[in-house]
Amino acid sequence: MEPRSAAAVGRDFPYTLATTCYIEVHKDGRVTQGAGTDAYQRALAGESRLFAVWPGQWRSDLFAIDDLDEFARAHGIVHDEERTGLAEHIHDVKWALADREPNPRSQYVSIDLRLVCRCTVNDRRTFASQMREQQGWDMAVTGGWSRQTNANGTTYTFRVRRRSLSS
Repeated sequence: MEPRSAAAVGRDFPYTLATTCYIEVHKDGRVTQGAGTDAYQRALAGESRLFAVWPGQWRSDLFAIDDLDEFARAHGIVHDEERTGLAEHIHDVKWALADREPNPRSQYVSIDLRLVCRCTVNDRRTFASQMREQQGWDMAVTGGWSRQTNANGTTYTFRVRRRSLSS
């Protein structure tokens, strides 16, 4: 029996769901777990095949990762502006420490941020990566973050390592 097609599921396939287990089957028969950039490159070169187990409530299904472009966009290996809401440019940001910061001496602080460039943050990991590259910020990518939109635009609240912030 052949595995199901991830491409047939389309954008609804849970490429980044924490419980999705990736399996790489190499040409020499070795089987490894995980699916990072190296696995993507090997699959793209035809040196291996990628599969994913998508766990359900009552059973799990095996899928062939047969749309490597979608896989790469979902994992941020290839930038996807539609998915992330973020253009590949230097973001024009305005930020300040959040008024409600509970511990102003903590290692991580909450900041309120507006994107003057009119990008939208749909993927915090991608934004954190861009801000590390552009501003040197060390943003938390686990835990909560928020977005509030009003007549003045959208304000995001993120946790950032205090010493990585520049005034």
